[in-house]
Amino acid sequence: MPLGSLAELEDVIRASWSEQTCDPVDLATWSRANPASGQCAATALVVQDLLGGELLIAEVHNADGSRQGVHYWNRLGEGVELDLTREQFTRGEVIHAPTTVARPADTSVGRLARQYDALATAVRAALRQNGNPGIEG
Repeated sequence: MPLGSLAELEDVIRASWSEQTCDPVDLATWSRANPASGQCAATALVVQDLLGGELLIAEVHNADGSRQGVHYWNRLGEGVELDLTREQFTRGEVIHAPTTVARPADTSVGRLARQYDALATAVRAALRQNGNPGIEG
């Protein structure tokens, strides 16, 4: 993929986050002040679309040990981990050790299909506008 840089991809993804790309479970906590909230699953899928690698998942616990939810991010070649949404968590929340998870066979169905499609469409359009015509989709 002819991206100018990983920083360019990160900027484009972050600029594409919105209420439409947020996991419905986290919509109440999403805001421009915390734009990474609820963006991890769709973001990890879009990163995998563009850069390949593995999807990682880990449980997230609150400070009191109760389960808060799960968090997704990517492992690229040579074991490099890329997590563009980690800042959504508060200091008291603990992200546990990840495991790899298989990509959904069909991203057009399921609980996050709408959010993934909205983010993937916005990111591809922005990359094309920035002069990356090799982006498929």
